[in-house]
Amino acid sequence: MKFTAKQIAEILEGTVEGNPQALVSTLAKIEEGKPGSLSFLSNPKYTSYIYSTQATITIVANNFIPEQEIQTTLIKVENPRKAFSSLLEYYDMIRKNKKGIEQPSYISESALHGENLYMGAFAYVGNEVKIGNNVKIYPNSFIGDNVVIGDNVIIYAGAKINSDSIIGNRCIIHSGAIIGSDGFGFVPDEKGIYSKVPQIGNVVLEEGVDVGAGTTIDRATLGSTIIRKGVKLDNQIQIAHNVEIGEHTAIASQTGIAGSAKIGKHCLIGGQVGVAGHINIGNQVKIQAQSGVGRNIKDGEVIQGSPSFGYNDWNKSYVYFKNLPKIVKRINELEKK
Repeated sequence: MKFTAKQIAEILEGTVEGNPQALVSTLAKIEEGKPGSLSFLSNPKYTSYIYSTQATITIVANNFIPEQEIQTTLIKVENPRKAFSSLLEYYDMIRKNKKGIEQPSYISESALHGENLYMGAFAYVGNEVKIGNNVKIYPNSFIGDNVVIGDNVIIYAGAKINSDSIIGNRCIIHSGAIIGSDGFGFVPDEKGIYSKVPQIGNVVLEEGVDVGAGTTIDRATLGSTIIRKGVKLDNQIQIAHNVEIGEHTAIASQTGIAGSAKIGKHCLIGGQVGVAGHINIGNQVKIQAQSGVGRNIKDGEVIQGSPSFGYNDWNKSYVYFKNLPKIVKRINELEKK
């Protein structure tokens, strides 16, 4: 897809200095610009690259005045970074603007869907599924029976949404994510042999939830595993059965949350955190990376460590721990005296 400098300037409400018919088809950093690419300059530290860049078009601030000869065509705007970000959004929207139902794919006769459905090749939609408007289901995706999907949802290639799951408006589910897999429920008998407990609940994603690639959200044993409005989940996260995550909480990669844990609103959870089952974490809690949380956490706490405790206490304790060999040596010397 190619755009002229004039077309881009019209989108960004900017002005062109140079060739208005200059064509670009890709985006690049200013220091890595090549012919046919579009770049931008907003940080003064990168100003020197404007004179050497091979980018065909560069977005700059209105007050930028070249001090040397330049080869790139300029588009002048009020805020280059914001303008470039807007252009990325526009480009991404066009790039993802797929329509129609590709073949081979399968939609059950009992399934219903709204307007502007895109369904990629080898995708599967099961019985009694209800799909809203402007939904995009990319190739090799699986939508199980009785699933409900809201409007403006994107389900990327290879994602699996198992039966009875409910996906709210504007959710994004990335490749390889699995929604509604069985919870980890087994009961041992007197010989220690495990029998499976049927998992007959479901998963509910409220509106605006992002689920990263390879993340797994287990269905509830009974009731629902619930991910509330605006939650952002990174790649490769495990969320067990009957967990509830509060609105606008963000969780980084490789975190594991055990069954029936309750996490509050606006929490920030770092990578590789482990959360024990059946505990309550309050609102606006911050958990540092690689922490192990095995107790209830009050609103607003900042914690670190495994087992976790107060962040400031952890930092103080770490100083002592780091100096422990020296402290032990001093104690031994004192004892000898």
